[in-house]
Amino acid sequence: MTVSPVTPSALRSIPVELSTHPYPIVIGDGALGSLGAQVQAQGFKAGTKVLVVTNPVVNSHYGATALASLRAAGYDAQLLEIDAGEDQKTPATVALIHDAAFAQKLERGSLIVALGGGVVGDMAGFAAASWLRGIAVVQVPTTLLAMVDASIGGKTGVNHPGGKNLIGAFHQPRLVLIDPQCLATLPPREFRAGMAEVIKYGVIGEGALFADLEAAGERLAAMDQLPPTLLQQILERSAAAKAKVVAADEREGGLRAILNYGHTLGHVVEALCGYGTYLHGEAVAIGMVAAGELSLELGLWSADDQRRQRQVIAAAGLPVRWPELQAEAVLACLQGDKKVRDGRVRFVLPTALGAVEIRDDVSGQQVLAALQRCS
Repeated sequence: MTVSPVTPSALRSIPVELSTHPYPIVIGDGALGSLGAQVQAQGFKAGTKVLVVTNPVVNSHYGATALASLRAAGYDAQLLEIDAGEDQKTPATVALIHDAAFAQKLERGSLIVALGGGVVGDMAGFAAASWLRGIAVVQVPTTLLAMVDASIGGKTGVNHPGGKNLIGAFHQPRLVLIDPQCLATLPPREFRAGMAEVIKYGVIGEGALFADLEAAGERLAAMDQLPPTLLQQILERSAAAKAKVVAADEREGGLRAILNYGHTLGHVVEALCGYGTYLHGEAVAIGMVAAGELSLELGLWSADDQRRQRQVIAAAGLPVRWPELQAEAVLACLQGDKKVRDGRVRFVLPTALGAVEIRDDVSGQQVLAALQRCS
């Protein structure tokens, strides 16, 4: 599939206002066709070596457009295909990117472009962070989940058998380029999974966004049912919400931890059910419902708020029931979470639709009681 031409006036730029590594999120239909020009605008000179990392499916739709745009701008661009399922998110796959970087003689002034979903973005970003002690990366997300979350903020990494994303680095991109037209080829299940991250923003701080999602109802479950204006708002408001949090807390020292809403328990689902059984967004959806039940257990929010959250998640076609998992395995997996501090698991828990707090005083019995109610 090719994307339509774009004019600069049709693009919206949202700044990620970091003190040392500021960069823009550029959004607009047909933006992929302007990739070369957008890279130029970030100061990369003609002749720069560029390695585009993607997967076979994304390459079949968008690889040629990306390469043509980069080469038309004068860049020495080559493409690498990698398998990009969650089970492939390993150091071994990153080594393939390193091998390609060596073969293409990437230098410290070179660039890696991540063209794909969150798995491609995480691995290409980590490869860029670790090649020659760090070279530039540009994120070009092609899934809803990557557009609203994974591509923004500089978190990169791979999984370890003991837990998700335990091996990684913070490495901010020089640019995030979002083309909504790329969603046209996204499988429906992947689109629904991305909607989980959008709902997350509504719960953690964007109450008006949650209200819009609630009003959309079951139209959230299919891209072709969403009004184009709502899709554009979803992309822009979600990107802006993440940009604001990242700018305030680049390396997750405090506030940024709220972006993990639904993820602490969602990662348990992914790890114990086997990576790939649930898509990341599906596991996050289950994790949000479970976190809501935990908030009920602690008296932090109302049963009506939990009902509304669960209803929106279900309307988006996402799972809401906790799977059958052994209690001991759940508690052990939680202790392996990378956000544990001094042996205490840190939970992001909702206090209202649009507000959350971070708690580290939750007992294992309280966790298990909450999970039992949503199983």
